[in-house]
Amino acid sequence: MKKLFRKKQIKDILERADVDKEHSSLSRHLGVRDLTAFGIAAIIGAGIFSTIGKASADGGPGVIFLFIFTAIACSFAAFAYAEFASLIPVSGSAYTYSYVAFGELFAWIIGWALIMEYGIGNVTVAISWSDYFTSLINNATFFKVSEWLCLDYFTAKTNYNEVSALLMSGTTMEQISANSDTKGLMEGFTAYSNAPKLLGLRIIFDFPALIINVLITILVYRGIKESRNASNIMVAIKLVVVILVIVVGVFYVNTENWDPFLPNGIGGLLSGISAVFFAYIGFDAISTTAEECKNPQRDLPRGILYSIIICTILYVIIALVITGMVKYSELNVGDPLAYVFEKIKDLKWLSGVIAVSAVVAMASVMLVFQLGQPRIFMAMSRDGLLPKKFSKVHPKYKTPGFSTIVTGLLVAIPIFFVDMNMVTDICSAGTLFAFMLVCGGVLKLRMDKNAPESKFKTPYINSKYIVPGLFVLSFVLLFLFNKSWLIETFVIHNSAQFIENIPMYFFLLGFGVFSVMAFKFNFSLIPSLGLLCCFYMLSQLGSKNWLYFTIWLIIGLIIYFLYGRKHSKLNS
Repeated sequence: MKKLFRKKQIKDILERADVDKEHSSLSRHLGVRDLTAFGIAAIIGAGIFSTIGKASADGGPGVIFLFIFTAIACSFAAFAYAEFASLIPVSGSAYTYSYVAFGELFAWIIGWALIMEYGIGNVTVAISWSDYFTSLINNATFFKVSEWLCLDYFTAKTNYNEVSALLMSGTTMEQISANSDTKGLMEGFTAYSNAPKLLGLRIIFDFPALIINVLITILVYRGIKESRNASNIMVAIKLVVVILVIVVGVFYVNTENWDPFLPNGIGGLLSGISAVFFAYIGFDAISTTAEECKNPQRDLPRGILYSIIICTILYVIIALVITGMVKYSELNVGDPLAYVFEKIKDLKWLSGVIAVSAVVAMASVMLVFQLGQPRIFMAMSRDGLLPKKFSKVHPKYKTPGFSTIVTGLLVAIPIFFVDMNMVTDICSAGTLFAFMLVCGGVLKLRMDKNAPESKFKTPYINSKYIVPGLFVLSFVLLFLFNKSWLIETFVIHNSAQFIENIPMYFFLLGFGVFSVMAFKFNFSLIPSLGLLCCFYMLSQLGSKNWLYFTIWLIIGLIIYFLYGRKHSKLNS
């Protein structure tokens, strides 16, 4: 059992990093400006161009409070990442930090969970990119991309079966196309009907998503310098467009659209929490480039915090502008920024510019995520938990070549059969779990008197009484605002409701245990709040996503016990 929780020593990690530095394993080209650009590249993507619409439709103009709350929660986690990145400036991110704080088993679990953020998460981004790209091509050119070339097989087949059932029941094709609830099925139906066959199987796959994945993989394989230059250019383009949207849009704001500010109350506001959190995923990818930074102890903390601050300001202003330009209820669309300018006669040209910018934005997010995953693989391979090939650095390009190719395949294969909606919440689950362990790791290291001092240290505020006080307040608010939820679950014995709320019960139980620990050990407030906020957001993802996440972790544990545990460098 001791072997499962054996830890790496910070001193040994830094000595190994110094040896690698002397042998020029990876090229060091990144400064604080580049790191901030990488952070903005990762954060500003699907969030500002897509999910902000659904969040605004649910929460109204008051969605700005949700963006601010999520930014604060991510900032708490960012402080923890910054402290660890300054203390242990090596590739590996949360994986390496967990190895130091909690031991090998937790390190493997978090490394496996990070595949969901960087690998599986990029599947979501690739599919979103494909949606914008095909829409742009279909609307701006005479060329039309066939439906069977921009959809996954299972979505197409499911839609085909549903439309066929409606036709069998007597519903006409015109009625299906006219009904807002069913017209979305027509794309899949058409794709499945028109798809060519090979050996009796219909050929249906998302071709643009596959192509962008191949191109990004080649770019990342070629080198960090090339990736940096491409990222900086793409960030500049989308920042110019975002600022243009704000500057032009502010003149078309009608303040009457801001009333009511919270149309669906706190419940409606909180229902958009996973969509808003997805808008912030990515800042932690900066820490995976530690070994390619000129001065990681100084620049990594700055890059992480600067990128979150800049993106939060832009998100809040954008949310105010678009909810002021049109009524919040109209914003439940896939392309809200383009939609609001499409509604204004004189600004339809800007809608096209936004669509182009969205394509660039998605590509930059893919670039940063595709940079992060190979470096996680490399760190795990160095520790013996994955085969040696994963840590080999290309002699010419100075990148983890094999790991980069594997990451490309990891994204490419699910593109053929995975539905985007299925992986979005699972990606958020893996990310939130990583954030929780990093925050917990900072608290754990603070309890170790022999731990070295980090050059960047999170300000210490004693949470001895604050965290228990928040726990009591949470229960009071739960009884005041969720009486119907409690009655339906426990008095009426609604089993379906009970199962759906299991993640929330885990959160409340964990909050109570953590409150006792905070009182006993005088935990630092900022990482404590980071852990609790991320745990709360994780509890909002629903029991089905918790089940998927648990299955993913079990698969990872099987691999660890069959290979990683036997080949760990700590065995010697």
